[in-house]
Amino acid sequence: MIQFIKRKGFMLSLGLVFVLYSCESAPKEKPNILWITIEDTSPQFIGCYGNENASTPVIDKLAEEGVRFTNAFSTGTVCAASRSSIITGVRTYKMGTGHQRSQYPIPDYIKGFPYYLKQLGYYTTNNYKTDYNIANEKDFIKESWNECSGKATWKGRKEGQPFFSVFNFPESHQSRTMSWTFEQYVKHVWNHLPEEDRIADEAFEMPPFYNDTPEMRKQFARVYNSIKLTDNRIGELLQKLEDDGLTDDTIIFFYADHGEGIPRGKTNGINLGYRVPFVVWFPEKYKHLSPWETGKTTDKLINFEDLGPTMIDLLGGEVPEYMKGQRLFNADSEYDKDLLLLSTDRVDNGLDLVRTVTDGKYVYSRNFMPFIPEVRYINYLEIADITKHMRNDLKHGKLNAFQSGIFEERPYEVLYDIENDIWEEHNLAGNPKYKSVLQKMRQHLDTELLKAKDIMLIPEYEMVKLSEIQTAYQYRLDETKYNFDEIYKVASLSGKKGEDVIKSQIEYLKHHDKLVRYWASVGLMSQNSSQLQPYESELKVAVQDDYAPVAITASAILYKKFGNKDVVEVLNSFSKSDNWTLALMSIYHMLYFEDRTPFESTIQELLQDKDINWHVKSACQDFERSQKLKEGM
Repeated sequence: MIQFIKRKGFMLSLGLVFVLYSCESAPKEKPNILWITIEDTSPQFIGCYGNENASTPVIDKLAEEGVRFTNAFSTGTVCAASRSSIITGVRTYKMGTGHQRSQYPIPDYIKGFPYYLKQLGYYTTNNYKTDYNIANEKDFIKESWNECSGKATWKGRKEGQPFFSVFNFPESHQSRTMSWTFEQYVKHVWNHLPEEDRIADEAFEMPPFYNDTPEMRKQFARVYNSIKLTDNRIGELLQKLEDDGLTDDTIIFFYADHGEGIPRGKTNGINLGYRVPFVVWFPEKYKHLSPWETGKTTDKLINFEDLGPTMIDLLGGEVPEYMKGQRLFNADSEYDKDLLLLSTDRVDNGLDLVRTVTDGKYVYSRNFMPFIPEVRYINYLEIADITKHMRNDLKHGKLNAFQSGIFEERPYEVLYDIENDIWEEHNLAGNPKYKSVLQKMRQHLDTELLKAKDIMLIPEYEMVKLSEIQTAYQYRLDETKYNFDEIYKVASLSGKKGEDVIKSQIEYLKHHDKLVRYWASVGLMSQNSSQLQPYESELKVAVQDDYAPVAITASAILYKKFGNKDVVEVLNSFSKSDNWTLALMSIYHMLYFEDRTPFESTIQELLQDKDINWHVKSACQDFERSQKLKEGM
């Protein structure tokens, strides 16, 4: 019998003895499964992952008595994209669900994995966040869950029926750690912590990409206190499980939905955006289901694609063919991986496309839009006091090279040793010592993307149109419509510089495939003005392209690189487009122009439109805010 003691808002479990058992097939008596999902948290900020400043005793105890994964990764760097892969067991770059947020259709045969658990007799509940990022989400939710609400719990099941219950804790969400006002944070976090649990501004180390000032510490303390409150809430849930006499029959999973909700973390395609804490706790009667000795750690590479098939396999179901993830507790799984491919796309109004490969020791990220900084304009980040302080310090020259660099254009590829450089400060991509590692990562990226035919390489303008006819999942497999090999060949030039690359990109601007032309234009955005100068006439021709994303990008290049005033009206016109994807693309380019004055009246006009698309409005608000900062207002 496992005994739980409630102490100062958390629980300690005592008296467990662990024995290593070989992994067996599905248990004869089905276990209950409890998932504890927290928001926006990197392992760097949890005690059991080595942070002595963090106060997370409940999570730490689960790890001490369970199995702690040191190489667990989200498939994406933001909620909706991550949860889309979790619930379906399918990658967003196959389904077209990578943009936060969006509602594009997926094939009817792709179910939420709890649907299959229901077929196995499980009572499935979700409390309460969904954010699955698909069309017809209400029907999808109804098919997946017996209960899905803020009151959902295991209590509604039939007598003797096993349950699969998910509890999502919002206390560590970005809203608490940075985006809400400080007053809201005090009301919803600080005031809910006993005085002895509160973490002071001086009680932790600042990440080196932040300026270590009293005001920044005041803001960053929100991270530690929000996670502390989350830990307390988890303790309360586990006490309820114990009070209902269910602990001895329940396997507990704990993880975060992606990396830390701070500037340069969440939304950013590096380790800090992807890596998550992940712990599995087994009661005595089900320890034989674990291939790992409890009370230990494992460096097995896992990601969110694995969760659905793992649950189905563990509980005795047949995993559908379209799920390609690992079966984590099946020693005979043919899906084991030594490299993972991860992805980042648009977040709210912030455009981007990053693909990442990791082996757990190194992380390699390919930035297909390197002209966009790591801390890019996303309104939900920009409204935060911490971001405002960072941008103000940047303006007044108070940041060092590392701190200011996160606001500048990125290299087109980065390689970090995440075992020895947890804050990803030193890019090793140009170091000859790591050439073989770099080549291995590049090759895996190419192989996997060519195999998957990454549908997210199409501009969202195209995604909206094709989704009215068929699913993106099916469209990408039709080579007569989606010539991915050729598109990827051109997209792979993006960020690379030099005369030979420019000549190829200029030539591709004339290609018959509009998506090839689009990626040629995207790639040209990263070229130096001096080397682009001889091709200004070709760019002017591209402004007349009948494919709007090409025309917008070419116009942005001409204005940004050469100050060409003839394209101002083109960009202003597209910014007012009824098609929100074109308006957003145009305005987002404007955000990175040195002189934005010719576009101010258009932005003000758009902000007066009460029916404006939310993403477009967010980009306009970023424009207005950044202009005020630039002008010293």
